Amino acid sequence: MPTLAQQVKHHAAELGFDDCRIAAATEAPHAAEFHQWLAEGKHGDMAWLARDPARRSDPRIVLPGCRSVITLAMNYFPGDTPPENPDPGYRIARYAWNDDYHDLIEKRLKDFDTRLITLGGTQKRYVDTGPVLERDFACAAGLGWNGKSTMQIHRRLGTWFFLAELLTTLELPADAPFGDHCGKCVRCIDACPTRAITAPRRLDARRCISYLTIEHKGPIPEEFREAIGDRLYGCDACLDACPWNRFAATSREASFHAREEIFRHRTRDFLALDDDSFRALFARSPIRRIKRPRFLRNVCIVLGNTGTPADLPALHRSAADPDPLISEHATWAIERIHARHPAP
Repeated sequence: MPTLAQQVKHHAAELGFDDCRIAAATEAPHAAEFHQWLAEGKHGDMAWLARDPARRSDPRIVLPGCRSVITLAMNYFPGDTPPENPDPGYRIARYAWNDDYHDLIEKRLKDFDTRLITLGGTQKRYVDTGPVLERDFACAAGLGWNGKSTMQIHRRLGTWFFLAELLTTLELPADAPFGDHCGKCVRCIDACPTRAITAPRRLDARRCISYLTIEHKGPIPEEFREAIGDRLYGCDACLDACPWNRFAATSREASFHAREEIFRHRTRDFLALDDDSFRALFARSPIRRIKRPRFLRNVCIVLGNTGTPADLPALHRSAADPDPLISEHATWAIERIHARHPAP
């Protein structure tokens, strides 16, 4: 008969996860560093990270009787360019090229949970939505290691994978850590456009383009606008730079591949979206959760960095938008385009 751990890993493979490793339920190894990071305010607007940090640092508080943390990886790499339009004029972080990964992975975790119940376990399941320092437990389990960018790196998947975990009362043998294999490489640090990686494994979220274009709710500070470049949603700069991605293979999950209706738009076309058309275009996409004002804020930033006089009519309409977040960034973009293309 297969052992309990073998049964768990067999279920993970059947459900489409690309790796499954097990860590002991303990306080997270970097709990103290996490608390210091919060104390320094480097989490920015992400207030939920600071709620009950002791609970977030110890799965045994989240799930009484928790003995093991099952860590899971799912490859989402969709390729290097959207096949429908390899040069749309803007960049979207690869994880958001199609459907929201939370929906797909949560369904599989629910099925996984059901199977573990039959083995006698009680579980809580999360896909970066719960109070778990998931990268700490992934490292402890040997599910890759934490890179100098703070992104998790896997020896087969590179950086292109989602993490998920099941906290369980099942007593499972812990897997061995894989160790740190970054060596002297600092390519991710050098690649960061805003110098958000302040030291190896030290990230100031307030400077990070992914944070600024997704989590940050207000105006984007002017000191970072030019560095955002053509990044419309998120940033893959530190992931693209990682040499471990030479081993990455395209995901077998079709729902992670590029969605044609998103990439056939020109950048200025997005400015014509009202609330209803925005929700329709990005239905089931992670982009939908930032809502129209923040998304159009980002569109204006990209046009301010890359736009031409042909984009000015659309920007002038947006400068009159009743939402000040949109109008202020549209006005900034207009000024930037005029500076690059002065009238004769």
